[in-house]
Amino acid sequence: MFWGAGAGMAMGLENIRIVLLSPLYGGNVGAVCRAMANMGLSDLVMAAPRGIDMDEARKMACHATAILDSIREFPTLAEAVADCAIVMGTTARGGLYRQHTRSPREWAPRALEAAQANRVALLFGPEDNGLSNEDLALCTQIITIPSSSSYESLNVSQAVLVCAYELFVASGGYEPPQEKAPEANSALRERMFAMWQEMLLKVGFMEPDKADHMMLGVRRIFARGPLTTDDVRILMGVARQVTWVAGQSPAAPTPAPLTEMEKRV
Repeated sequence: MFWGAGAGMAMGLENIRIVLLSPLYGGNVGAVCRAMANMGLSDLVMAAPRGIDMDEARKMACHATAILDSIREFPTLAEAVADCAIVMGTTARGGLYRQHTRSPREWAPRALEAAQANRVALLFGPEDNGLSNEDLALCTQIITIPSSSSYESLNVSQAVLVCAYELFVASGGYEPPQEKAPEANSALRERMFAMWQEMLLKVGFMEPDKADHMMLGVRRIFARGPLTTDDVRILMGVARQVTWVAGQSPAAPTPAPLTEMEKRV
C-alpha cells in the first residue's frame, strides 16, 4: 500500500464539498472517498441517489470509510448545493453553454478564496451521461480536466482526485521534504575531485597526460545537479576504497583500449 506524504487540513478545504449526482457504482463512490481523504477533503454529498452497492463502496474506500459513513443524501441537486456560494461543475463535453470552462488548476484559487468564508461545491455527474445543461445551470463555474482528445472522459473518482489534488496543492497543504544536508562548498568538492582523479589513475581508467581532460568530463557529470555534503562524502569514500583496493594489486592495471565513443571525448 502506498501512503502519500501528507499534512493536516489546509485552510479552506473544510468548506469544499464534493457532490456526486446520481452515481451508478458503489466502487466509484468508495474510490471517491479515498481520493478525498488523500487530499484533505471530508464533505461528501450524493444528490438524487439511485442506490449503490455499499459493500463494494466500502471495499474501495479502504481507510476512508469515515467519509463513506458520513455521506449525506439529498433528493435533488438543487437541495444538495442550496447552501453553497459557488458551485463548480465538471464536464468533458463542449457546446455553446460550456465555452467558459477552465481547468481545475485555473479554478482552484477562486474556489479556495471563496471557501475561506463560504461553502463551495464541486459537482460530478453520473458515470453514464455526465452533467446535463440543466445541471450546469446551477453551476457558477465549469471545470474541464485537460485530457487526450482520443479519450476525454475520466472515471468519476479520477476526476475527483485531479480536482482535489489541485485544490490541495493550491491551498499550501503540502510541504515538500527538505534536504537535510547543505550543498557542498567548493573546497569540499575539490577534495573529492582530487580523490577521484587519483582513483581513476590508479585503476588505469585514464593516463596521466589525459587526466585534466578526462576530469573535465567527470566534473560535468557531477555538475548536472546539486551535491550535498553527504553526497560528496559518499563519493569520497568510494574513491578512497577503490584506491586502496587498487593499491593491493601486485601490478598497476593496463588501461583497456578506448572505445570509439571515448576517443571522441
